[in-house]
Amino acid sequence: MELRRKASSFILPSFVGLIYLFLYAPIIVFIIFSFNKNPYSLKWHGFTFSWYRDLFASSEVAEALTNSLIVAFSAVFLSVTMAVFYVFYGLGSFLNRLTILFYGSLIAPEIVLATCLLSVFSFLNMPLGIPSLIAGHTLLGLAYVVPIIKSSYEEIDNRLIEASMDLGATESQTFYKIIVPILLPAIMSGALLIMIISLDDFFISFFCSGPETLTLPMYIFSQVRTGATPIVNAISTLLMVVSSLLILLLTSFKIKTRFF
Repeated sequence: MELRRKASSFILPSFVGLIYLFLYAPIIVFIIFSFNKNPYSLKWHGFTFSWYRDLFASSEVAEALTNSLIVAFSAVFLSVTMAVFYVFYGLGSFLNRLTILFYGSLIAPEIVLATCLLSVFSFLNMPLGIPSLIAGHTLLGLAYVVPIIKSSYEEIDNRLIEASMDLGATESQTFYKIIVPILLPAIMSGALLIMIISLDDFFISFFCSGPETLTLPMYIFSQVRTGATPIVNAISTLLMVVSSLLILLLTSFKIKTRFF
């Protein structure tokens, strides 16, 4: 029994360590080779920051970053605003029955959602570009932020709302001075989550952007198709750093993110 216990205490940590190594080894490799002097091979030829300098000096990267930030911030604002108003004004009406529809974007593969959005835009003769990307990312963001805000709203003590009404506050005053401050951690968590998803999204960006609209994931894809260089590694490293920082901010908000 003692031998079995010692074997179990060694095998399980080793197995978990191998899983983490399998997951993070590619990330570690492309981070290391984003500082490689050699632009084509995987042989290490020395340490350099030149790829990061070229990255910040590139007009294409600046354009792609600008488009990605415009789409991300617009999707965050629209998704959070629509979710808050839906939760506060809609849950007490027949709209509450439609909440299940927001989970469709979570269940369906993202490539299916992107194809459906492209079909809708084509049917409406809507030109593809920044507006179509914002619409697609907002739809995707609602699937995440509505359940987060809804779960927090359902935990609010109704006596607070009733007390506000009894003291003469209107429904709008109760909303802005009572509900919104209580929901602020959920709102911030949802906003950060949408920001992460929007910056990393590829399928919706690929299907719903026009030929003249470029985002960072699409720029990386175009560079990989023509031959990966350390610039791609540098972009991926920076995106990973930004996403990691946003995730750290997301976990700092202590809320229950229940989706079902």
